[in-house]
Amino acid sequence: MKRLSSFALAASAAVFLAAPLFATPDRVKLPAQYSSGFVLYNKVDRPDRKRVRFMYVNPEAHARARPGEILPEGTILIMEDHDVAIGADGNPVLDKDGRLMPTDALTGIFVMEKRTGFGAANELPPDKDNGDWDYAAYKADGSPNSEAKLESCFACHMSRSNRDFTFTYFKNVEDGLPK
Repeated sequence: MKRLSSFALAASAAVFLAAPLFATPDRVKLPAQYSSGFVLYNKVDRPDRKRVRFMYVNPEAHARARPGEILPEGTILIMEDHDVAIGADGNPVLDKDGRLMPTDALTGIFVMEKRTGFGAANELPPDKDNGDWDYAAYKADGSPNSEAKLESCFACHMSRSNRDFTFTYFKNVEDGLPK
């Protein structure tokens, strides 16, 4: 069995320590009572995952959001994943409008928060730099989901850099979401 040299061990440790820091629930908390205190601005059907996503925004940011402008400091966006009702035939149940019928069963909660300095603290490479946004994932019971691969949040949201790294919120603001 080969032994690693002291130099190889030191180099490996340096690479590990210099690696980008990804989001954690240490910085991005799950706000208490968000489902009753935040604005529910959208529900997104995900038939591919048999889920309905409930999208929330904190009311302070919602009141200050303007079409064509980046979201204000302190914006918190929350996405709840709900299982959908499944019929006796094994297919998702649809409502009268053809939308998936969500159940009360949560499968996960994801939080996206914008704070000055979050981006610099993450030390992300350009292909994952989401400005001052940071992410956290929580289990249905509200406890942190330590198994979530949050680096994929950064990578996926890069495709929406022209909408301040958000998928659904800006579309709703531009479409005249009620204040």
